[in-house]
Amino acid sequence: MSNKPLNTPLFLEIATKTDPGLMRSLNEDSIATVNDLGLLVLSDGMGGYQSGDVASKLTTQVIVEGLTQGLQGKLNHSSDVAAMVKDVVKRANRAIFMEGERRAQRTHGSQEQMMGSTLALLLFRNNHVTLAHVGDSRIYRLRQSQLELLTHDHSLLQEQIDQGMLSTEAAATSHNRHLVTRGLGLESEVDVSVSESEALPGDIYLLCSDGLNDMVDNADIQLVLNSLQSNLPLAARQLVMIANDNGGEDNVSVILAKTGNHPPPIVKKQGFFARLFGG
Repeated sequence: MSNKPLNTPLFLEIATKTDPGLMRSLNEDSIATVNDLGLLVLSDGMGGYQSGDVASKLTTQVIVEGLTQGLQGKLNHSSDVAAMVKDVVKRANRAIFMEGERRAQRTHGSQEQMMGSTLALLLFRNNHVTLAHVGDSRIYRLRQSQLELLTHDHSLLQEQIDQGMLSTEAAATSHNRHLVTRGLGLESEVDVSVSESEALPGDIYLLCSDGLNDMVDNADIQLVLNSLQSNLPLAARQLVMIANDNGGEDNVSVILAKTGNHPPPIVKKQGFFARLFGG
């Protein structure tokens, strides 16, 4: 356990990267960060449904606006924050569901007009972090050099693994990898997985769409984060590059956040002669 007082804020260093991958021309992922609020949001438009890019952008937009309004100037208790997060996510779910219904009515469509997206969200308040997720986008944490998956996929594949119907090895090549059992916008109400934990200085959190973890093993993700933890933008670019090098079958997005007691140092750019003569 940390000896830091509960009301001592942690500083965040944040880096992001999103890429359409090698197989798709449209990027249906959406990411948003609000450093002042300690808010990180990642959404992946669900394949097989209409306008995944619209659904993911609507997700990040509604959540950022809702939490910005709700958190400004009030609420420091984690329980209140968790309830607010769940409420705002449900609001985003309704917005996507209603937009899908409007589009279906205009085109006299059916089930195929449904819109859906996943969600991975982190909200840092003082030295606590609230996690929320829906679908198969993931949240990892690197602590003391060890990578840990903090979310449990809402997917048919994960259910088969949980029930012992499928081994982890067989799951890696399963055709059911992208069949989610829970998503924003698919129904008028959604069950949001929310949890809270203590954030420690030096933790590195990773939010990613499945375009990363489908293409890059956890061991390789851990290696990149341990090797490049002092350069988060480079770490984000490296993770996306490896996903593309391994096939790039889907859009891939990552958000990295490193916690610390103090703001990261500002590195001043030096001129050529200063670098040359050690000035």
